[in-house]
Amino acid sequence: MEKQNHDKLKKDFRSFYKVLVIVCASIGVFVVALVYLIKNPDISIFKGSEPDSEIVTVPVEEDDFDKIENGIHVRTGFVEGPGMMEIVQNCTNCHSAKLVIQNRMNKERWKATIKWMQETQNLWDLGENEDIIIDYLVTNYPPQKKGRRTVLTDIDWYELKD
Repeated sequence: MEKQNHDKLKKDFRSFYKVLVIVCASIGVFVVALVYLIKNPDISIFKGSEPDSEIVTVPVEEDDFDKIENGIHVRTGFVEGPGMMEIVQNCTNCHSAKLVIQNRMNKERWKATIKWMQETQNLWDLGENEDIIIDYLVTNYPPQKKGRRTVLTDIDWYELKD
C-alpha cells in the first residue's frame, strides 16, 4: 500500500514538474519578446494604433485587379467567358477559386451543391445569377472521365542502353 502511494506521488510530481516547465518556458518566451519589442519600438505590435500615426495603403490598380491574359483571369485562374465575374463575385468570397475549378460537375450536381451551400454554409440566394453561374461552370469546367492521372502526351521517348 505504501509503495502504491509512493508511486502515485512520484507520478503526480512528474506531471506537476512538466506543467511547471511549460509555464516557465512560456513566461520566458513572453518576457524575451516583450524586452525585444521595448528595445525596438519600430517593430512594436502596437505601431499604427496611435491616433496620429499614418496608415499606409497599397493601391490596387483597376487594370491589375480584373486583368485577363490569354483568356485566363489572372487573379483567380478562371477561364474568361460569360458569367466569370458572377463567379468571382459570388464564389470567391467564401473559398478559393481553385476549389471551384477542381470540382467539375454537371448542371444537376452544381444545383445540388449550391443548395447544400445555402442550407449548411450560409450562402445567400443567388437569384438570377444562379443560372448564369451554373451555365459558366458547366461550359468551362465540365465533368471529365479520367483516371487518377491523365495519359502523358507529346513525349519524346528514348531507349535506355545497358
